[in-house]
Parts: sequence; structure tokens; C-alpha cells
Amino acid sequence: MTVADRIETFRAALEEWFRGLYHGMVSHAAYEKIEKEAEDVEDSFMLACFPDAFGVPSPVSYYTAELLPFLEDEFEAWERRLWDRGSLLERKGQQYHF
Repeated sequence: MTVADRIETFRAALEEWFRGLYHGMVSHAAYEKIEKEAEDVEDSFMLACFPDAFGVPSPVSYYTAELLPFLEDEFEAWERRLWDRGSLLERKGQQYHF
């Protein structure tokens, strides 16, 4: 086996490895589930910090108002996401029915 053949074999194995890595990290179905779970955790955090946005009075909002300038972009996206969602039960039910 020549050096060129060995390099070509190594190159093919490396391409296959990168293809598998890409599939596992980006295109696999579990990626969507992980992304949805991260959104749910973020939603819970934002709801705990800013319950007044949905009419739930809480003394915590007075202290977390200082976070609003840092979370402005996330707050707008969170509010839009929650208003578009039917219900939390609907969202959680989607995890178990494909």
C-alpha cells in the first residue's frame, strides 16, 4: 500500500467521522428535543423573574426589574413565544407524540 493510498483511506475515514459528528450534533431528531427543553427552561426562568407580564402579581418583579435591560431581546422573544403557544400542556404533550 502506497502512501497516497493510505492518505486516501485516512481521508475517507475522516470524512465519514465528520459526517457522523454533524448528524449527531445538528441534524439528529434529538437536537430538536434538546432545543425545546432549553426553551422550556428559559421560559420558566423568565416567568419566575417577570410574572407581571402576564398579570400575576409578585414582589419578585421589583427586584428582577434590574435584569430587564440585560434580557431585553430575550424578553421580547419569550413574550411572543408564550402568546403564540396554545398552552403549556400542549407543548409538553408534543414531546411524547411524534
